[in-house]
Amino acid sequence: MVFPISEFADILRSNDEFVREFHHSGLTGTARRRLAIVTCMDSRINPLAVVGMQAGDAKILRNAGARVTDDVLRTLVLASYLLGVQRILVMPHTDCRMVCESDSVIHETIESQHGVNTRSLEFRTVSDQREALMVDVSRLRSYPLLKTDVTVAGAIYNVSTGQLEPVDC
Repeated sequence: MVFPISEFADILRSNDEFVREFHHSGLTGTARRRLAIVTCMDSRINPLAVVGMQAGDAKILRNAGARVTDDVLRTLVLASYLLGVQRILVMPHTDCRMVCESDSVIHETIESQHGVNTRSLEFRTVSDQREALMVDVSRLRSYPLLKTDVTVAGAIYNVSTGQLEPVDC
């Protein structure tokens, strides 16, 4: 299939500008600040800016709801052994759709609005974001394949204020 240039023309133009000002060619694949952040795919979150970092400083893993899934575990094992990660911050956020609705409501919404049955997927919505964060942090801390000297913490990012609230886990 041919690349859909017209549908991505704005992206390609923006990339041309990015290339003209590109200055990250000296970066390596390791996390300079030894940090990995697990956060949501929500476009209101700029994870590096939230923690005062820039390209090359941290590994960023994103999914709906900032959940510690099997793929996140796989990636963090690689990051802890091969890419310099010694700290992991799990960072869900306020006003997250994965907290506002249940899996069943999301399945029903997609089916009624788009005619697609998504019930074979687990969206991993949560009714209590703090509890889910504590479970995910605990899962990471007890995961036997993660490098043993990794420190794990959880904090909730407020999309209205920009504040990061540490949570005792």
